[in-house]
Amino acid sequence: MSQRIGMGQRLMGFCAAAVLLAAPAVAADYTFAVEPIYPPEKATEVYRPLVDYLAKATGERFTLVTPKNYHFYWRDMRQNQKVDFSLDEAHLADYRIARFKYLPLVRTAENQSYTLVTNVDLQDRGLEALVGTKIVCMGAPSLGYALLLGFYPNPIQQPDIESSAASWRDAVEAVFAGEAQAAMIPTWLKDQYPNLTPVKTSREFAGAAISASATVPEDVRSKVTQALLKLDQDPSLSNLLLELGTSKFVPANVTDYTGSETMLKDFYGYQ
Repeated sequence: MSQRIGMGQRLMGFCAAAVLLAAPAVAADYTFAVEPIYPPEKATEVYRPLVDYLAKATGERFTLVTPKNYHFYWRDMRQNQKVDFSLDEAHLADYRIARFKYLPLVRTAENQSYTLVTNVDLQDRGLEALVGTKIVCMGAPSLGYALLLGFYPNPIQQPDIESSAASWRDAVEAVFAGEAQAAMIPTWLKDQYPNLTPVKTSREFAGAAISASATVPEDVRSKVTQALLKLDQDPSLSNLLLELGTSKFVPANVTDYTGSETMLKDFYGYQ
């Protein structure tokens, strides 16, 4: 009797193992964080098509992470709060790469710069004419904010930097509404407003990067990369590319970003 019971238990074990082997694999759930250039609700609207596209193209699951603002984003990044994928401009991408071994997969094809714009007659006085006036920008440590600080290195000749804009487009609207004399915005966005006068344009950086944590399996990183390189072929995602100010994604390399993190040196918590 005990021999028959033992054989039965082994048979049940073999059956259970067969069921486990036959069961379909459950896709992992990967987090995808985006730099807070929009409020969370708007960010969800803008980037949801991206994570949906990746899920369809790769067979994996992605959870969109939309930080409240740059303060929280920078805090979480410094503390290495784990995210599997992230979309960051050059200085933050380099910080992840240098400090936490993130791997850049793709970047926006066009390089990124920022331009200080106004609709006020500065009478050819340039930057000096805006000392003491209100300039609207996204919060620190956005790349635009860091570059704007670099325009005014003299601590006693500073503009009044207002970092309350909810998006770069909101910064433009503040100028048109007379709430500020100038705005610091991406140069690609400046080109959409020919009635604004450029005061100064920054140097260029590599385009925003989509990076992956080294903990993401190589095959998943490869699938995501290939999907992103083909993203511009999907007409339904043209609005996403427009919001990112790019025509497509191209392969990214670590050397594209090396040294960009020094733009963060004047912000709290940088070491």
